[in-house]
Amino acid sequence: MQRNSYKIVSYKVKHVHDELIKEFLRDYRYILQRSIDIIWDNITWKRKGKRLIPLLPKSQEFKKQLRQQLSKNWKHAAHYVVAAVEVAYSILSSWRRNYLKGYRCRKKPVVKRKFVRVKKTLYTVKDGKIRITIIPRELYVEIDISNVWFKKRVKNMELGELILKENEVILTYRSKVDDQQLDGNSNTIAWDLNLFSMDGFCDKGWIRVDLKYLYTLHCTYENKRRRIQKLMKKKPKTAKRLLKKYSRRRNNRIKDFLHKLTRTLCKEFPEYAHCFEDLDKIKMPRTTSKKFNRVVSNMNFKEIIKLMSYKSRVVLVDPKFTTQTCSRCGGRMKHRKGQVLKCEKCGLVINRQLNAAINLYLKMWGFPPSMKTWKETILPVLRRREVTLNGGETDDILPMNSEGVEVDVPQGPCVSIRVHMG
Repeated sequence: MQRNSYKIVSYKVKHVHDELIKEFLRDYRYILQRSIDIIWDNITWKRKGKRLIPLLPKSQEFKKQLRQQLSKNWKHAAHYVVAAVEVAYSILSSWRRNYLKGYRCRKKPVVKRKFVRVKKTLYTVKDGKIRITIIPRELYVEIDISNVWFKKRVKNMELGELILKENEVILTYRSKVDDQQLDGNSNTIAWDLNLFSMDGFCDKGWIRVDLKYLYTLHCTYENKRRRIQKLMKKKPKTAKRLLKKYSRRRNNRIKDFLHKLTRTLCKEFPEYAHCFEDLDKIKMPRTTSKKFNRVVSNMNFKEIIKLMSYKSRVVLVDPKFTTQTCSRCGGRMKHRKGQVLKCEKCGLVINRQLNAAINLYLKMWGFPPSMKTWKETILPVLRRREVTLNGGETDDILPMNSEGVEVDVPQGPCVSIRVHMG
């Protein structure tokens, strides 16, 4: 996670706008799209090998001419034109990054939603009310925030930029925080994200969080969606209505679970820094199974990290080879049946998720896997939590996967956490 000097949170406030405000939202969307069109027409395409690289026009003279062109016949505050140009450049810069990564094609972005980003110079706060200027000395929008439910949460925070939408206003608050860099006294926990569980490692040992409920939600609503889509030819209106209904219900249930999950983790591990894998589902390896690929693409790994990032400290590390690398000697792990891995170099036999969590924990602190680090840091925690391993130097630890135990069963005691969904 990038280190910022501010902690930023946002909250929604419902507000019904009159017809003049709705007209303002339509006009702003028009100049925003027009700004994108003008910038797009002035993009320079430079050939590099077999690819065309887009170069956005960023000269001050071009931006000045663009603002003057958009200001013609604009009857609202002139600051909104400046904001529209900034948003247009932000949208096209995002498109350019994704285009260079191969995620987007040479297709111009289109603004579909009505929204306006309101800078601090365009509103005032007095007596628990926010007054947003639309037309100077003529038209304003007043938002009452004197009795909002999040009032205590933002008591010592500064109100920043507002986002005006059709039926609501999004308020962003920020407050200064200490540097996110870890120190020697920080409590940390590293999480390995999987389909059915989150496996963590910290000074409390091996932590396992059950995610089967989230997996079941995805599978249940995927099956419902398939059944509804069969009605599309015979009853298209009914099918569209049901798809909209169950999509909204699915999103609400998933969002509810994710909020309860992250709140539970923050409650169980207060004052901890949480380490996650910097996952990119688009770049994740695909299999020949379409069903498995669809399940992986639906999992909410990014949402979990996003929600945790504003509830606690979050650190992102490179997930490359965290499962295949031995957490004790750095050798290559050989996959056995189920969830068990064995190191070809030192002979360590360990649960694959626990191995990945330990590697992430070491990466977070900047330590490479080594025998010395294992003996001084990892092994004492595992012994204290009575996690049994095979391939250790001493004989006082029983095999993690002793005879008579199935190898596809999670080995060793771990602290299990379940999210209460009542």
